[in-house]
Amino acid sequence: MGSGRWQRRRRKIIIWGSASLAVLLIAVVGTGYTLLRHFNGNIEQDDIKGLLGNQPVDLHPRAENILVLGSDTRFGQGSGYGTGLITDQSDTLMIIHIPAGRQWAEVMSIPRDSWVNIPACTMGDGQQSAPTQFKINEAFAIGNLDGNHTALGVACTVKTIEQDTGIYIDHFVVVNFTGFKDMVAALGGVEECNPAPVDDPLSGLHLSAGYHMLTPSQALAYVRARYTLGDGSDLERIGRQQAFMSSLISRVKSELFNPVAIYRFLDAATRSLTIDSQLGGITGLYDLGQSLRGLPPDKIAFFTLPTFPRGEVVPGDNANVLWTQPEDNQVFASFRDDVPASSSLFAAPHTSAPASLTVGAHEKAAGGSPSSAATSAASSTPAASASATTSPVPLQARTANQNICAG
Repeated sequence: MGSGRWQRRRRKIIIWGSASLAVLLIAVVGTGYTLLRHFNGNIEQDDIKGLLGNQPVDLHPRAENILVLGSDTRFGQGSGYGTGLITDQSDTLMIIHIPAGRQWAEVMSIPRDSWVNIPACTMGDGQQSAPTQFKINEAFAIGNLDGNHTALGVACTVKTIEQDTGIYIDHFVVVNFTGFKDMVAALGGVEECNPAPVDDPLSGLHLSAGYHMLTPSQALAYVRARYTLGDGSDLERIGRQQAFMSSLISRVKSELFNPVAIYRFLDAATRSLTIDSQLGGITGLYDLGQSLRGLPPDKIAFFTLPTFPRGEVVPGDNANVLWTQPEDNQVFASFRDDVPASSSLFAAPHTSAPASLTVGAHEKAAGGSPSSAATSAASSTPAASASATTSPVPLQARTANQNICAG
């Protein structure tokens, strides 16, 4: 293959925050129509619009916010991950912001232990849950209280995010555990790097410091392990997940000319996905990837939503976190107003800044009730009380071209 054609192909590769979504966009480019139909048939598609009620106003219809959930499906995964369990909580939660101009992109990870307001949601038995305050991944669990109802869990999560942040969610992608292992197996393993030794007796993962080619079981343990690694926090696990995703994408790129590996990977990836029907299946994912084909890695930023321990407000709560203000409202305003929250990472200047807007104003404009997420700092997240400003947000972010193994 000529260098010019290779360069054009490389430009189609975009690094996102969800491994399955990112690599699916990579590998699907150039796939034949017959195979696309097969892969499209693998994907489960759900329509949740009727479950969302009043949504925030979509201020920038050409921009897109995609919610990515890693479902905590552990049935049959072995004692290291919990046995006899069904899909009940979202283990990973990210929002990918794709701007209208397609000149940059951001991936925001939201800690699963974020203490938030969860609105009334439809449950599996058809009843409405009562509004509550709890960690954000409980929203997915509420929809699954009476059986495995992924669409209901996603709908409750979307309602929670939209209420507490004012960000309009255009699409969703759910990735499950089993598909993750199959994707790694199709690639013959994925390389990871860790600056310190890994010793996790719960999953049996033991790695020396440095580079390793992980097996499917090792890879799952690496992204799932929490309490026995580092400081045991969800925030540290998010960092490992982001690093592994980048490594997974690199592995897919290295196998682009191995048709057997790519077929097996795409088959596993599509079987692991549940997406919203408005996204348009595999064709919609392909079109989205095509619209971003010229985006360089240094215009893609990854960051975790700033938080602080809830125990600083509620003594004894050492398990949950609250959203840091006013920084987080500024991040939410950036996503709503289609400007980068991590603008300091991007070399090119941006002409607009986030408008000052209190979270909840979108709900009022759309005919709903304003968010009350900060009525009590001791019992809820302070996500909605402070107005966002135009000041830069001091985010700890990295671009997709930065070395994930260095600090």
